[in-house]
Amino acid sequence: MIRALVFDFDGLILDTESALIAAYADVHAAHGVPFDHARFLRSVGHVDFAFDPWHAFEKRADRAELELERRARNRARNDQLTVLPGVVALLDGARARQLPVGLASNSTHAHCEQQLARTGLLERFGFLACREDAPLPKPAPDLYRLVLNRFGLRGHEAIAFEDSHTGSLAARRANLWTVVAPNPSTAHHDFKHASLQVASLADVTLDALIARFEA
Repeated sequence: MIRALVFDFDGLILDTESALIAAYADVHAAHGVPFDHARFLRSVGHVDFAFDPWHAFEKRADRAELELERRARNRARNDQLTVLPGVVALLDGARARQLPVGLASNSTHAHCEQQLARTGLLERFGFLACREDAPLPKPAPDLYRLVLNRFGLRGHEAIAFEDSHTGSLAARRANLWTVVAPNPSTAHHDFKHASLQVASLADVTLDALIARFEA
């Protein structure tokens, strides 16, 4: 039986990943520095890909100041984002079925809670597992296991919704059914391990997913 839903946040509920890349591009443009979009795109959803986001700037550039500028532009962009298609319908379906809903995110509580509150979704989540709460981030399964433990469930009793290779791998390692809806920044990721890949969460219904995974 499916007894809970667990959502990723960045790139799935809000397309903050595209906003992040755009904020970096804004700073580069403001300083007249070429922006390597492909390199930035490669970093999205991959915690093990380390690179200097300011590598195109001169060595004497103040990276701390550049980062402060990026954060300000990023916050402004995030605060204009709307909830991605299909998310609210799935949350409504969970409420109708009285299924608990959790969040498993590599981002901080402050980031997730602020944006969920802004979009009116915070009260839909019974438990938030964020970066500060687990020993290891995704792709380790720790965050998902934390949600499962909180709800008193085993992995196959929950459906995870993800947008990236890293997140979906974490969910599968915790043995959750995993539905992947890539965003423009993660469409190139490998999702062979996922239970189901869709173009958008608007393309599925909770009833259909439960029927599929319980069959």
